[in-house]
Amino acid sequence: MPDDSLLFEKIKDGDIKAFETLFRLYHAPLCLYVSGITGRREVAEDIVQDVFYLIWKMRAAMRIRRSLKSYLYGAVRNRAYRYLAHEQVCRQYESSVRHEAEPTESSGPHEQMEYAELEAVVERTLAGLPARRLRIFRMHRMEGRKYGEIAEKLVISIKTVEAEMTKASRQLKHEIEKYYRRIL
Repeated sequence: MPDDSLLFEKIKDGDIKAFETLFRLYHAPLCLYVSGITGRREVAEDIVQDVFYLIWKMRAAMRIRRSLKSYLYGAVRNRAYRYLAHEQVCRQYESSVRHEAEPTESSGPHEQMEYAELEAVVERTLAGLPARRLRIFRMHRMEGRKYGEIAEKLVISIKTVEAEMTKASRQLKHEIEKYYRRIL
């Protein structure tokens, strides 16, 4: 097993083989660790990959005061807890929005039917979006991620994220307007 400090020094110098060694050494155990925190394997893999990406990207400026192993586990743990906190906020927000938007028991059958139809229009429109556009839309609107964060995660420019969001929003607006013109 290679010495972590020597491995990290090589990585700081841009040695891709050293980085690959680090990745192979820690990827699976870190994914398992984060899966235990989040309960979701795919989220764990995203978190671990993000940490490795940032290590490579920031390698020249990084200063690790403890062992590399401790640093990696701490970094993925912190990201996992941030993810869980963000998910909790999203769930609370979604619950409050749904509660406000849903027709109440005092609503008439007409309002309840309109709500169900509008919900179906939105779902159909989203399902018809190209895969990347849908992913960007969901990351921004449903996960609450910022454009810069989305761009970094998908390795695309912020302008591309903006363009995809604009197209998705226009399409959604168009379909909702079409629905309202039809019922009015």
